[in-house]
Amino acid sequence: MDVDEQEVPQPQPSTTTQPSSRISSSIVLVDDNHPFELDSYISNYTGRTAIDRLIHIVSVCPSVAVDAFKLAVQLIQKSRDPALFQTLCHAYEQVSAYSDVRLPSISELPAIQSKWADETLKKNHSEKMKLEAELKNYSNNMIKESIRMGHRDLAEFCRSVGDYASALKHWTKSREFCTTSQHVLDGCLSTIELLIEQRNYSHLPTYVFKAEAALEAVASSAANAAKAESASGTGSSRKTASAMSPDREIMQSKLDFATALSQLGQSNYERAAYHFLRLSSGAGSGGGLGDWFGKLVSPGDIAIYGSVCALASLSRSGFKAQVLENLSFGVYIEQEPHVREMIEAYMASNFKGVLETLGKYNTRHTIDLHIYPHLTSLNALTRNRLVSLYFAPFSSIKLDRMAQAFGWSVAETEEYVVGLVRSGDIGGRVDSRAKVLQVKKMDHRAELFARAIKTGVEIAKTNKKLLYRIRLQQADLVIKPPKGNNAGQGEYLLEA
Repeated sequence: MDVDEQEVPQPQPSTTTQPSSRISSSIVLVDDNHPFELDSYISNYTGRTAIDRLIHIVSVCPSVAVDAFKLAVQLIQKSRDPALFQTLCHAYEQVSAYSDVRLPSISELPAIQSKWADETLKKNHSEKMKLEAELKNYSNNMIKESIRMGHRDLAEFCRSVGDYASALKHWTKSREFCTTSQHVLDGCLSTIELLIEQRNYSHLPTYVFKAEAALEAVASSAANAAKAESASGTGSSRKTASAMSPDREIMQSKLDFATALSQLGQSNYERAAYHFLRLSSGAGSGGGLGDWFGKLVSPGDIAIYGSVCALASLSRSGFKAQVLENLSFGVYIEQEPHVREMIEAYMASNFKGVLETLGKYNTRHTIDLHIYPHLTSLNALTRNRLVSLYFAPFSSIKLDRMAQAFGWSVAETEEYVVGLVRSGDIGGRVDSRAKVLQVKKMDHRAELFARAIKTGVEIAKTNKKLLYRIRLQQADLVIKPPKGNNAGQGEYLLEA
């Protein structure tokens, strides 16, 4: 059913919450079988990210929609974008219409004060005019550094009020007036932050590539400065190098995280898992993602992203090497106990436990902004991989035994296995009468004869070419190289 909407003028259009404002195809509930604590979850985030996540929770989780709505109103009143309240109301109206849970009307819930909204819009307009006047003045004076800072200030302002298109335009313009590699790096990282908030994954690789080049230039400049200080005998080169290494580690982790999100957005789960799993935890060194923790993501999110993508895409040996034996990623896993349970069940071949954990914490995964569009595909790939792993050691197995191992009925197991056989994920056949899954028997004798015949045909072709060459030489049909050329270049046979 359609929900009537009332157009409200929005001087600063907000684009970041578009994915969250759509009603999800799957409504998730919070109960004893699907635990989720809203307060402890949202405490891991600050600023715009917290608001966007609350709006998304309202749109997919009616069980906590009222509490999420109230928290979102409080945070919106601390922001500079009153238009977010319209997005929040739209999400609440949609979930109220499509959910079986009876929710109170919006009029019964807290709302932002119209006085605050008018004052905020007025202040935003005044500050924008001031920043644009300053930028115009800087441009007239032709001072590159001042122009760069003017564009930077305008970009940060536009981002704070939700005008992401203008913010991206000003960050792009600021790069034209950068005078050092550090300025380029800072601008690229700020642009990447903007794109992550906007969930614009397709443009991330471009700015990651530029940021990596700038990071190498900054590191090279620092190394040259350290060598110069060492040659001058100041003795501070070691101190400079040690001060630069944590910053570079944080920046590299940020770029890896952006690359991982980009790969996830393109449904390239294996590459996404590789980049998530290589993120530095920064334990004891001040590394990790630095100020991006809370601002864009939480350590628990990284544990979920990396483990779920690894389960769906990596082999068993690759999973053990990159997840279990990865001490840095282990720090993230400790933030989410259910991820540890899932990994331990997988390595113990308790595939039923893996699927039960995925189902139990489906609500926690669905309310995440970045991974929820891919949950259906990731869960399907994980189930396919688990069934294939279970069947691998057997030449035949009864479906009732497999059903017991996965917690399914025999009919569900048969239907699922038949689909895997048809898709080629399992090389076998299903005996529907005996309820048995059997490996396709290979005739190794016939395979050996086929390889022998193929090799014989290839040898015959080679021998035919050699005999033809010998006959040409016997008939003296040889073209010698012209005089002046190197004699070692050989002869040319006339093949006519």
